[in-house]
Amino acid sequence: MDDARLQQAAKDHLWMHFTQHGRYADEDVPIIVRGEGAYIWDSDGNRYLDGLAGLFVNQLGHGRTELAEAGAAQAKELAFHPLWSYAHPRAIELAERLAHHAPGDLDRVFFTSGGGEAVESAWKLAKNYFKMVGKPMKHKVISRNVAYHGTPHGALSITGLPGLKQQFEPLVPSTFRVPNTNIYRASEITGGYLDGSDPEAFGRWAADQIEVAILNEGADSVAAVFLEPVQNAGGCFPPPPGYFQRVREICDRHDVLLVSDEVICAYGRLGEMFGSTRFGYEPDIITSAKGLTSGYAPMGAMIASNRLMEPFLAKGEMFAHGYTFAGHPVAAAVALKNLDIFESEGVLAHVRDNAGAFRATLERLTDLPMVGDVRGDGFFYGIELVKDRATRETLTDDECERVLHGFLSKELFAAGLYCRADDRGDPVIQLSPPLIVGQAEFDEMERILRDVITRAYALL
Repeated sequence: MDDARLQQAAKDHLWMHFTQHGRYADEDVPIIVRGEGAYIWDSDGNRYLDGLAGLFVNQLGHGRTELAEAGAAQAKELAFHPLWSYAHPRAIELAERLAHHAPGDLDRVFFTSGGGEAVESAWKLAKNYFKMVGKPMKHKVISRNVAYHGTPHGALSITGLPGLKQQFEPLVPSTFRVPNTNIYRASEITGGYLDGSDPEAFGRWAADQIEVAILNEGADSVAAVFLEPVQNAGGCFPPPPGYFQRVREICDRHDVLLVSDEVICAYGRLGEMFGSTRFGYEPDIITSAKGLTSGYAPMGAMIASNRLMEPFLAKGEMFAHGYTFAGHPVAAAVALKNLDIFESEGVLAHVRDNAGAFRATLERLTDLPMVGDVRGDGFFYGIELVKDRATRETLTDDECERVLHGFLSKELFAAGLYCRADDRGDPVIQLSPPLIVGQAEFDEMERILRDVITRAYALL
């Protein structure tokens, strides 16, 4: 199709995800046609720095022919076979490799098609496991305010964003929310009890709220706590020192599973293969996806401890759950090649070596009156926008619609930076570039952000 036909067909037939289609009544739909390295191009030939790695996905950058060739070679050999009572070599090899990288005894790999399915699988496993070990009442889940865990009904129920949930009610019952670790808003979160000046104290308080929730619901009814290593929604909340260690103690004390939702934070995003490794804790389950294949094929994985598999090893037992395309041979071959390149090119070390420079470059923006906070870890950062830095006053709903979505999002893209302007929580700009970038790309992001945020502030 030529560009005109593509535009019309997109408006007539393509139902885009999380999209206000009315915005395109009098505007063109942005159509991305190719990518190379850290850059993408649209159908008009304009180039953009991919500051979001697609959607926290493209770890190795665009145009990696090795990944495409690995998938093509596997498709010629075996294009598809399910994992329903059968196996194939690529799924076996990938499962072994992920188990090797995972912390502790997380040796059992259950493949999915993506991240939401991995989260769904983890909750189903938690409920099924406790029934099998004689604790059938344990089924409830605790997660954090503003946290996003996926769109399937179970994963959406765990999600802490009411605005994304209310239109799909009734959802799965028995999920409960606790405070998140946004230390910039510690005073609001704790009701003035803590101001965030002591990160360890705030971390202890936030972790202890999980125990309060467990005790309020009854420990004999709570199955799992779902937490991201760095919470995505709300703008990249890293854990305060000691937070996850205290959460681990609480979960152990009450026989509650700790699920580390690493759909974004795994596979190098924080400089380690898994985010839990980055922060020194051992979960019972890891949910993952996105960077596992660098986006060259859809794939996810739930990685569970051996003890959770044990009841299912008895004769006649099974986990009655699965997906047609889970562990797809082509996706598994791409994932294996992706991990090969991680090793041969030292990707994890590159992130660790450059994470400080990325932070320092973004922190140069704190001289702007609209930049309230810069936070995150590794190659995963959020910039919180405010009306008043002194009081930390946030934007109103109208200002978010007019300035964040109506101006900032469009102007950043027009200036050559693809990233995310988001107000699920406080208004933020999120950055999560391919793991191959360095100082030149950091400087380019900072330059574009500085110009557009300066102009946006004048509109408040």
